[in-house]
Amino acid sequence: MNKKLILRGFMALLLAFGLSACGTVEPWVKPYERDRLADPIMFLDANPVSTSYIQHVYEAREGARGGEGSAGGGCGCN
Repeated sequence: MNKKLILRGFMALLLAFGLSACGTVEPWVKPYERDRLADPIMFLDANPVSTSYIQHVYEAREGARGGEGSAGGGCGCN
């Protein structure tokens, strides 16, 4: 009898937590505050200008523009 009571209490608590997640959640960071989080130190590329130039040279050498990470496979179905 005691185990049933504990199990029912646990199920009621689990149900209450599950239903409370359905409420509206406001974002912690407002859209006008996001520029403060966009710190340049978070970028993976240390020198984006140099990387862009090297990428341009690579594309010119290979004779194919957009060969790195672009969509499409050459079938014309972009």
